[in-house]
Amino acid sequence: MTVTCHEFRDAMARLGAAVNIVTTDGIGGRAGFTASAVCSVTDDPPTLLVCLNRASRNNAVFKRNGVLCVNTLSAGQHALSDAFAGRGGLDGEGRFALGHWSRLATGAPVLDGAAVVAFDCRIADVLEKGTHSVLFAEIQAIRQGEAGGALIWYGRGYHPVGHDDAA
Repeated sequence: MTVTCHEFRDAMARLGAAVNIVTTDGIGGRAGFTASAVCSVTDDPPTLLVCLNRASRNNAVFKRNGVLCVNTLSAGQHALSDAFAGRGGLDGEGRFALGHWSRLATGAPVLDGAAVVAFDCRIADVLEKGTHSVLFAEIQAIRQGEAGGALIWYGRGYHPVGHDDAA
């Protein structure tokens, strides 16, 4: 029995995940995208994996820069997520104008203020699998935001969880 792409996407819509804006900056330029396909790999060395569509123009930028920051969004940041997902028609630099950004160890943009947590990383390995590049990102620095609710993607929509459930 073969699982179709449509069946797989419908099933994945039932798997809740944190909403993240993944950013980069360097010789390839500044770029970012919204991602829910982010997870921990190992704590020694501390490593995340991030899935990035191979057809995205951001793909080459991230690989060339070799750095990224995973900015996990708080409950009230739907608009920022939508902008980095390409909704609203903003270009790359226009998206960055919607937030306040700083830098930690790698130079990748770190969302100030409302982010739940930010993982500043160097890309250690890349695995090409089907339609996506799987970026293995070794964490160089972490910034934890204020305790509060996070933004979750579930059932093809946003949902607040945690302390800010009313948001």
